[in-house]
Amino acid sequence: MIKKWYYFAGLLMAIAFISLGFKPKETQENSWFYVGEDEEIIYQVPTQEESQYVNLELPYTGKTYTGFKQAIAIRESQGQYKLVNSFGYMGKYQFGMSALRSIGIKDRNHFLNNPRLQERAFKALLSINKAQLEDEIEKFEGKVINGVKITESGILAAAHLGGAGSVKGYLNSNGRRKFKDGFGTSMKSYFKKFGGYDTSNIVANMNAKVKL
Repeated sequence: MIKKWYYFAGLLMAIAFISLGFKPKETQENSWFYVGEDEEIIYQVPTQEESQYVNLELPYTGKTYTGFKQAIAIRESQGQYKLVNSFGYMGKYQFGMSALRSIGIKDRNHFLNNPRLQERAFKALLSINKAQLEDEIEKFEGKVINGVKITESGILAAAHLGGAGSVKGYLNSNGRRKFKDGFGTSMKSYFKKFGGYDTSNIVANMNAKVKL
């Protein structure tokens, strides 16, 4: 009788030990999206290993503002907040120091280690670019240049790539004044890739700053 008791007790312990190996990860560990206190959605793209999970489901953000941010981030840095490229552009949205200073950010390391600050910085720069390009948005939105339909979100994305001045030159020359960045990325590709997103919530503000 005692031997049987030891047998069944051992069997139960073995089952319990094995079942622990199949315990799913806590939801928080794979939480790539969360809403910060300022209601900015902060997200990380999954690692290559995580992206191979059979039951992985990523949220679909469509043509919303969040979708716009996500698309820009993936194109610029694969969504990595701490990435610094060979030209010194940094963070999830690849800012240069001159752009950061224009919105009130001077500490490079603080910027790289603060995801919420990076999200605010992106929105602030969009506000400045929208203010600088209001006339072009009104004049060219809906028109087709070099085979690409011009939209507000495409204009803002192109300004993020090459600056508002380059966007003005491209649009007002009907696409003859072309622009490419240091990696050979064309402004036309940004008008096309990031067109049609809802950026109506961005308030044009030439003096937009980030609250630290």
